[in-house]
Amino acid sequence: MTARDPIADLRRIAFLLEKANEATYRVRAFRSAANALAALPAGEVAERTRTGKLTELAAVGDVTARCVSESLAGEEPVYLRRLVATEGTDLDEAAAKLRDALRGDCHTHSDWSDGGSPIEEMALAAVELGHEYLVLTDHSPRLKVARGLTAERLRRQLDHVAAVNEALPKGFRILTGIEVDILADGSLDQDEKLLARLDVVVGSVHSGLNDERARMTRRMLTAIANPHLDILGHCTGRMVSSRPAGVKGPGDRGHRARTRAESDFDPEAVFAACAEHDVAVEINSRPERQDPPKRLIRRALEAGCRFAINTDAHAPGQLDWQRFGCERAALCGVPASRVVNTWKADRLVKWTAGHR
Repeated sequence: MTARDPIADLRRIAFLLEKANEATYRVRAFRSAANALAALPAGEVAERTRTGKLTELAAVGDVTARCVSESLAGEEPVYLRRLVATEGTDLDEAAAKLRDALRGDCHTHSDWSDGGSPIEEMALAAVELGHEYLVLTDHSPRLKVARGLTAERLRRQLDHVAAVNEALPKGFRILTGIEVDILADGSLDQDEKLLARLDVVVGSVHSGLNDERARMTRRMLTAIANPHLDILGHCTGRMVSSRPAGVKGPGDRGHRARTRAESDFDPEAVFAACAEHDVAVEINSRPERQDPPKRLIRRALEAGCRFAINTDAHAPGQLDWQRFGCERAALCGVPASRVVNTWKADRLVKWTAGHR
């Protein structure tokens, strides 16, 4: 296969990132790499790529080096391919179509844990939005700051949900679930027999977010391999802004959240495991999270992962935040066919049951 021009590909990526109003530092990374490679003698780019010494150049990182390697192999770099796929797309229209395709929300909270409203209120708000189902995913016991549910409280909640479902409008139902903590050893923070009873299990890291890369990766891989896990929640744990006044979330009862850096893990290993075990990657719609960042959404898409576009709502009005996740998904070229909550409830539950 004839080699491509890696410098031209890097410059094209920088141009498309700039055109899409992406972060300046990301544009600069690709443009700086292109300039550094252009200054090398003929043949040195290929030689450094062959010997694995490309990243010894100050301006070249792992991502840009991977693009160069793909170009020299005659392949359009994956990063470039994803940007080209969305170039010229009417993102507003694409996001609206994706939002219209969603039938439910797989990550929501009630006042049984750290949400601000009763289950009934959350369900009726979902009905008003046109949802066909709402997955109730209150927190698990070790997240005490969020009033996580003990096994006994979760059993009581299951009975309560069954009663509420009897009174809800025909054609709508609450699906049982939990946002279970992924513990330090990768185990899930709830009785496994109870997890087996639930319709949907979202697993998220809420503690030890600064674990070193290898440890965090092992922790996530162990959780993903657990047959009870269906959706990997807000995988980087980042906070990009403080919450607006009145918005609640885990650990945020009565005060504003601070920004928080991403947890460090091996995304290739984690997303490959998600694809292997058929665990969906959550696109969290909360404005202060925007998690995963777009570059990781694209990598998960390339890895073959499914997605769930969820609100992580802690109040009824937040259920309409799905549009934010849809905008980011559309920008990354995520098709509706890869999003599990575009499915009807019966198909969703059949899919999760297949994991057990």
